[in-house]
Amino acid sequence: MTIYHIAFESDWALASETGEYRVSTRGKTLDEQGFIHASDAHQVAGVANFIYRQDDGLVVLEIDVAKLRSQVRYEGVPGSDELFPHIYGPLNVDAVVAVLPFAQGPDGSFAFQNG
Repeated sequence: MTIYHIAFESDWALASETGEYRVSTRGKTLDEQGFIHASDAHQVAGVANFIYRQDDGLVVLEIDVAKLRSQVRYEGVPGSDELFPHIYGPLNVDAVVAVLPFAQGPDGSFAFQNG
């Protein structure tokens, strides 16, 4: 199974050096939030357009759940009827099977065609 996480390129670069990624979402660390937010493929664009609309320098981490050392739980989030995958612990970089460029389209919105 594959899940996805939107990351700033700079945060991913640091994780690549240290061996683990510890950012939950925009402006919050794993330690502050308690888990790392992730998405299924069909949820990526919606999350990006809701949270990251004003941001540049983003990538999407494609994560192989079977390679994760931390537990994944599907849980609800405020304002949505959907369940989202949450990673309860650091994301080991060897579970990331692809790092995909992620930029806004000409109209300023994000689209994601993977999975």
